[in-house]
Amino acid sequence: MRGVTDRTSYRDSGVDIDAQDEALREVRKIVRTTFNQNVLSDLGTFGGLFRANFEGLTNPILVSSTDGVGTKLRVAQAMKVHDTVGYDLVCHCVNDILVQGARPLFFLDYYATGKLRPAVMADVVRGMARGCQENGAALIGGETAEMPGFYNDGDYDIAGFIVGVVGETQLIDGKRVREGDIILGLPSVGLHTNGYSLARRVLLDTMGNDYQTILPEIGKIGEALLQPHISYLKPLMPLVQQGLIHALAHITGGGLTDNVPRVLPDNCNAKIKLGSWDVLPIFRLIYEQGKIDRDEMLRVFNMGIGMVVIVGTGEVEAVARHFAQIGQKYFFIGNVVKGRGVVEYDTPPRGFHSWIE
Repeated sequence: MRGVTDRTSYRDSGVDIDAQDEALREVRKIVRTTFNQNVLSDLGTFGGLFRANFEGLTNPILVSSTDGVGTKLRVAQAMKVHDTVGYDLVCHCVNDILVQGARPLFFLDYYATGKLRPAVMADVVRGMARGCQENGAALIGGETAEMPGFYNDGDYDIAGFIVGVVGETQLIDGKRVREGDIILGLPSVGLHTNGYSLARRVLLDTMGNDYQTILPEIGKIGEALLQPHISYLKPLMPLVQQGLIHALAHITGGGLTDNVPRVLPDNCNAKIKLGSWDVLPIFRLIYEQGKIDRDEMLRVFNMGIGMVVIVGTGEVEAVARHFAQIGQKYFFIGNVVKGRGVVEYDTPPRGFHSWIE
């Protein structure tokens, strides 16, 4: 028979409720910085409350999405930099609903770990809060799961869930895309949140580096891989509201090859001209050192284009003028042509760009 001193606690099994309470005290302060007049609940309630206030929208439609940041987390954990991946998560989700014309309303997160470290969790949530603040979203709740034996100590995973709204008349669904439309590309600043398993294999394993290695082309590897996943909400929302965009495609996993067809009609192709935009040095390095096939690169990575914007020939001048006024860089990367709903690549002469030779 077991005595009093033999009793087993939840902490003995690896779950520390006191550590969770400590973490949530700091997180609650961070989360409140994202609240607006529509948030009706505080962190800690069983459900987040958000007032549906859709003034100025005709027949409002809710748009939702959920995602993670993949093995970019391995880089963050190795570099001990935790306040960027939460930001990446929010921006990724914002872009995913933006392509249908939606602006974000609120965001929820899921944080799972083997052993809860309050300071690490607070840094991750701090990044989420920054992303929410910049994009006008409220972080109204989430879930923290301490799962010893499932995750190793020091490991954590995050996922995000976003809800936004768009008026029915501003909904972007690709139905306006037609032959002759112009395809623009907005630049990325790095891998964003996709392709990290392949990038890490090439930059670390194949080349024999570590995250602290400094390479002439990209600087410190760990820092290059942690470049943020940027949001395109601010430069694009004014164009959405004016009805100047026929379609948008967020270039994530699948690259241009798989993401652009998601907004094409069945009788149209996107003819994209390789060499028409600046391929980031990190992609050239991965391509050359990994001896990776060109088509594989175009399907795994964004290759320097984070968002594709399809506009009509009659709207392209107004769109270009808007981008010039706000200082948003863009590239003319192709046209919509007759086809069967796929991307076709127009390859320039050999030698024009080394990465496609």
